Amino acid sequence: MNQSISDGFQMLGDTGPKDKARYIMIGGFLGAGKTTALGSLATRLANQSIRVGLITNDQGRNLVDTTMLRSQGFATEEIPGGCFCCRFNSLVDASRRLTQSTRPEVFLAEPVGSCTDLAATVTYPLRRLYGDNFLVAPISVMVDPIRALRVFGLEEGGNFSKKVLYIFLKQIEEADIVVIGKCDLLDSTRLEALRQAIATRFPGKDILAVSARDGTNLDVWYDRITSEEQTAQTAMNVDYEVYADGEALLGWLNCTVQVNSNIDFDADSFLKEVAVAIQQRLVVSHAEIAHLKMTLSPDSSITGEIAAMNLVRNDFVPELSYHLEDPVTGGELIINLRAEAAPDVLGTALRDGLAAATARFPAMQTTLDHLEHFRPGKPTPTHRIGNLSD
Repeated sequence: MNQSISDGFQMLGDTGPKDKARYIMIGGFLGAGKTTALGSLATRLANQSIRVGLITNDQGRNLVDTTMLRSQGFATEEIPGGCFCCRFNSLVDASRRLTQSTRPEVFLAEPVGSCTDLAATVTYPLRRLYGDNFLVAPISVMVDPIRALRVFGLEEGGNFSKKVLYIFLKQIEEADIVVIGKCDLLDSTRLEALRQAIATRFPGKDILAVSARDGTNLDVWYDRITSEEQTAQTAMNVDYEVYADGEALLGWLNCTVQVNSNIDFDADSFLKEVAVAIQQRLVVSHAEIAHLKMTLSPDSSITGEIAAMNLVRNDFVPELSYHLEDPVTGGELIINLRAEAAPDVLGTALRDGLAAATARFPAMQTTLDHLEHFRPGKPTPTHRIGNLSD
């Protein structure tokens, strides 16, 4: 082990199992609700006086997820420029930085939503190389229930192409716990149909339906991943050519925008206007939205409060997850957009949609500070361990 990393980890205490930091990873496809779940779990642990460190991950930089988690007061490290599997050493370095600053007892990690093969490329290497420092929890993979109903052919609606769905299904295949999130959106009949479809396609899977909105089964899920340890098995087979082709079909866009107005405006209303304007343009372009999420951090805020908006399907209504009660005169807008479409299509939808939304607020000016839009590169894991006995 790198000496500086080892020194940092020693701050956790002795090397006995009771002193190891717990590593919890919550995966799942784009728009599944991972960030909300991580924030909820982090709050639960903090209320129990357990020190928590969070690690977010993305192909680009300027993450809405990081902004949202930091706004809740959590120590959060961001790993940009590739998924955990391809940035494994950065993942370990991020854990070390958190250890040196806040000495977490639990690390919560959110991988890129288009990433799979996490056991072989992340948790097994952590156990093999840094087993003296971490207890690795079972891998949870969240699924959006409406998206999953469509993927399994139970309902009609917009969907991804075959190679993108390969990633979606591989994520479920490797899950230790399949978590049907937002289960409050389904009645009991639809929920049971989805549960049966998953169980038929992946026999023996541990399936749990939860809702952050009404609290359904959250305690059951959180109790398991904060007390159980991942059971080592042979890693699943992954066709990395198909995996790479699936990721390459997804367009990725991250941007930051400075917003200024001569008069007060309602941040929640502005975010909704931006989301709807972008959504309309993507639908016309036949781009299948995986996740559009935005935050607005006011210039005047001293408490870290933000407004946040989410959109997870073409036919979904943009939804506010964080509200700003008081009017503002400006701030920083961060937009993350992932969809099955060419990056240029996303860029055009963003620019035109932002301009249209801004025009509805006559005293407002928006300035694009940073914009990157691209397709993810082929995943090349730093390590891949097929079985811990290898």
